[in-house]
Amino acid sequence: MLELLWQALTFTAGYNTSLVTLGSAMLGASAGMIGSFIVLRKRSLVSDAVSHATLPGLTLAFIIIGLFTGDGRWLPGLLLGAAASAAAGLWGVQGISNRTRLGEDAAIGAVLSTLFGLGVVLITVIQAMDVTGQSGISGYLVGATAGMLASEAQLIGISALVLLIIVFMFRRPFLLVCFDRQYAYTQGINANRIDMLMLLLLLTVTVIGLKITGLILIVALTIIPPVTGRFWTDQPSRLVGIAALSGAVAGYIGAAISSIAAGLPTGPLIVLTAFVLFAIGLLFSPRRGMVAMVLAQRRFRRRVHLRQGLLALARDEAIYDELTLKVLRRQGYIRRDGVATPPGLVAARDAEHEEQLWALYRQLYPDEAAQLDHHGLEPIDDSLPPDMVSSLETRLPLPTRSA
Repeated sequence: MLELLWQALTFTAGYNTSLVTLGSAMLGASAGMIGSFIVLRKRSLVSDAVSHATLPGLTLAFIIIGLFTGDGRWLPGLLLGAAASAAAGLWGVQGISNRTRLGEDAAIGAVLSTLFGLGVVLITVIQAMDVTGQSGISGYLVGATAGMLASEAQLIGISALVLLIIVFMFRRPFLLVCFDRQYAYTQGINANRIDMLMLLLLLTVTVIGLKITGLILIVALTIIPPVTGRFWTDQPSRLVGIAALSGAVAGYIGAAISSIAAGLPTGPLIVLTAFVLFAIGLLFSPRRGMVAMVLAQRRFRRRVHLRQGLLALARDEAIYDELTLKVLRRQGYIRRDGVATPPGLVAARDAEHEEQLWALYRQLYPDEAAQLDHHGLEPIDDSLPPDMVSSLETRLPLPTRSA
């Protein structure tokens, strides 16, 4: 099993398998990139509506092709049908949200449920038809690459590559429109056309991904990679790059795993791989990961206890909190019996002096002090300009001014 997986990962498992794996990686990269802009535009639900809207067009195309040829499994025709119904669903969402008082979420719910219900009815019609390939239609729901022809794999791979290039070329106007439509207009960018292009590219990703991830799960491939990238960076351009990389890795590994045994669904495996990457970011991201947040919280708590302990030493107050005593002992500021050491007395005097400076700063500049996120725990020399610190020093009463 491991040997088969290694062959799939190294593109030595056969031409068709290698083509599917590479096409899935490019599809994942494309979905991650265009999904980044959709997420930044806060229109993630639109991708869900587009994906579900492909089902009636897909099934209707299967019925028409099957009636004329006896076999409805002609991929170009199925993709055209899916694209047509997805475009109709997208037009319906835009029309309802723009011309009525309903919000976009309500329009998405109405269009999504109606078109998906129509598609389910048409699937029932297909099962009763005397044509070849009825069972294959279910592969478009969750993805299936085991029976994919080489010509179909080539079509998907080339389409994904072209789509990836287009998204890369338009990444700058996409970002401008996502963050500031008015500024985009001043730069000569038609925001409405860019919005429409984003939605068309999203539609294309959805249609291309039907055979690989399925119409139900393709929406996950456009949302999970951008969310994963959000854990690792605050810069939009890097977010797009990380999302593309995450989507490519998910498609590459998921398609490789699905190829090693018959019956393994491609779409769920790709989505599960994307979720694993998401979980890694959720847990171990140095900026927003849960582990980093827990460690930062612990460090903050210890800094608070250290500060309060030093202030208590400076004011000759009794200390009863065990964590405060532990922190002071670890820093060498008190002995085991709780008596302050010479370094502890110096640190306590400095802490008391800084506390007075911070109190004066909060009194004189309350608005600026409210913007600080460290609550006066950072050294004042590192947080304020030198001239501000000098001004505060001169305003302190002489008896409390440090030597």
